[in-house]
Amino acid sequence: MQDDSGFYPPLQYSPVWMWLGVALLALVLGWYAWVFLSTRQPRRQPEAPRFTPPSDVAVLKEAYLQRIDAVAADAEAGLLTARESHQELSLLVRKFVRDVTGVDAPRMTLAELQRHPLPVAAHAVSRIYPGEFGPGPLPPVARSAESAREAVRLWN
Repeated sequence: MQDDSGFYPPLQYSPVWMWLGVALLALVLGWYAWVFLSTRQPRRQPEAPRFTPPSDVAVLKEAYLQRIDAVAADAEAGLLTARESHQELSLLVRKFVRDVTGVDAPRMTLAELQRHPLPVAAHAVSRIYPGEFGPGPLPPVARSAESAREAVRLWN
């Protein structure tokens, strides 16, 4: 019996203890997840800005017609270049549409305006576009101003 040195290997634990530990760990992680998710604020959808239509469209039309006349006068006096005048006229038409309908027309391209149900504005901007972005010679500012006036006057 000299082979027997008196060394005994460690006793093996029952697999039940390992599974109990895994279950306890899963239970603690589940509890943390439940606490985290149940105390979060629900995400709110951003509210679209509410649009209040103008009470008197006739007054708004008159104000924009005066602005258009001022741009045409500045162009005739040489205070604005032809391209600047066309850009300003296009912006005035777009701002008028925004003020009347709430549609963010100043940020729209011509193609977006044409897809939108705003035919009067799209037509006026399309007539002003060559003066804004086209190569020279530019169309007369008076013609573009008349297109802008027509769009404002014909608005319902």
